[in-house]
Amino acid sequence: MFQITAELPFALDLAFVSGLEADTDAERQHTESGKRAEGLTGSALNGLLQQHEAAFDSRFKRTFGSFSAPGTPAGTAEVAKAALSNLLGSIGYFYGSSLIALPPDRSGKPGQQSVVPSWDAPLFTAVPSRSFFPRGFLWDEGFHQLLVRKWDRRLSRDILAHWLDLMNSHGWIAREQILGAEARSRVPADFVVQRPDSANPPTLFLPLSDMASEVAADMAAELDPDPKRAAEVPGKGLRASPAEQAAEAEFLLQAFPRLQAWFGWFNATQAGPVAHSYRWRGRDASTVRELNPKTLTSGLDDYPRASHPTKEERHVDLRCWMALAASSLVSIGTHMGLPAHQVAPYQETVALLGDVASLNALHYDASRGQYLDYGYHTEDVSLKWMLQRAPDGGVVARELRRMVGAPPKLQFVPHFGYVSLFPLLMGLLDKDSPELGQQLEHLRNPELLWTPYGLRSLSATSSMHGKYNTEHDAPYWRGPIWMNLNFLTLRALHRYGQAGGKHAARAGQIYAELRSNVLRNMVEAYAQSGYLWENYDQADGHGKGSHPFTGWTALLVLIGAESY
Repeated sequence: MFQITAELPFALDLAFVSGLEADTDAERQHTESGKRAEGLTGSALNGLLQQHEAAFDSRFKRTFGSFSAPGTPAGTAEVAKAALSNLLGSIGYFYGSSLIALPPDRSGKPGQQSVVPSWDAPLFTAVPSRSFFPRGFLWDEGFHQLLVRKWDRRLSRDILAHWLDLMNSHGWIAREQILGAEARSRVPADFVVQRPDSANPPTLFLPLSDMASEVAADMAAELDPDPKRAAEVPGKGLRASPAEQAAEAEFLLQAFPRLQAWFGWFNATQAGPVAHSYRWRGRDASTVRELNPKTLTSGLDDYPRASHPTKEERHVDLRCWMALAASSLVSIGTHMGLPAHQVAPYQETVALLGDVASLNALHYDASRGQYLDYGYHTEDVSLKWMLQRAPDGGVVARELRRMVGAPPKLQFVPHFGYVSLFPLLMGLLDKDSPELGQQLEHLRNPELLWTPYGLRSLSATSSMHGKYNTEHDAPYWRGPIWMNLNFLTLRALHRYGQAGGKHAARAGQIYAELRSNVLRNMVEAYAQSGYLWENYDQADGHGKGSHPFTGWTALLVLIGAESY
């Protein structure tokens, strides 16, 4: 044991030297260990650190550019380096089984649901927060891989392959990967069991679609007679080598059958009551304690949906996710040269889900100019304290219970927020359409989603804005600013701004403002706290939730680099 007393600031190098011969005399051991320690401490160590830091900085600039675009705050590049490093440092290897709830008809116990372990499986994945969420989350991982694959394509393929290997024979992937007893010890019991009818946003299609497009672009560039132009992607560093292109293409071909199964599982289990509609499963229609029954499967937890969950619900975000999935399958199949008969069904689905007339018929409230969910809903819902009394009239306890006044009716659910933006986010709106113009003005409206720090998750005019869902469930997706959805919004605005058309100038203007706001706030919050955060406060921009949170908040890197 060593004790060191010093005045701050203070730095100390400790070197652990192993492998010394046991029969060597003490003086020789001391000399040998001293020589070896010299290379691991002091100026020698400083030199190595500087060498590797310079190599990292060079690769970072080659990959993401100089972060010099207009509206990029000073210090963004340094925060981006920390964000990328922490995301890469969060990648871990996990092994074990999940606990799976059998459907009631297979449990063998009337009225009960049996829980069984899945097969033991490995998972190589990034995690949202090493200290608070040290496990794999399906919808987070798609966002993680948008960034990881820009840095290391092979590493990203390895992670994506592990996730696809978790798929069961029906095409289902559990949304949380809580593998083994150690992992389960860190998770509240209510969230451990995974249900095979429960989905999660299929965000893995985001990096997979990018992969297909980039492979096609890289292969086309090989035909460019200008060697310098052929070797570089404008603003995005070096193109993949031919060997890397081949590895990416082979991966996509191997992954395609599993992606087909995954897409088929969604269509079989999450379809809605009306043709081309979809509904997230997993909402509790019997709860008396939640102001609005949560939709954990959507990834947006307490974002307000129809007040009374029924099979008649239609969820606009899920329909848009399915449009993305179908489009990705078409992109992969087409770019990889798959037979036409394998791609044709997905081309038909793209046409159906991309039909704005169909989308509008199911989800567009013309009176508001907004895209909304649909279902049995009433605004006359509140949480009230109810007293439990003993026979003598004394109060034994009290609990906060949901009270419903006016009965629900089938209608659009009048809560404008992130969910309403999905037709814009997924590029489903025509560049000249009046609907696109309306959505642009809605998201720029300070009374709705716009703040100086980014887009808030739920409109300030919503009756659920800032409301607790239970006594202890603080608003989560009811106002706070989240980077994954701000990233998707910026990506969509950037693309619409470059696409031409009636609304291109407005989309570009809003893009520049939003990008500047988001980057400035995250850089300032990092300077003040030293952390990237789970989400950010809509009132003052301060970090909220778990920290350090270097999962999808690390998308700061792509926003700063304008790499969408």
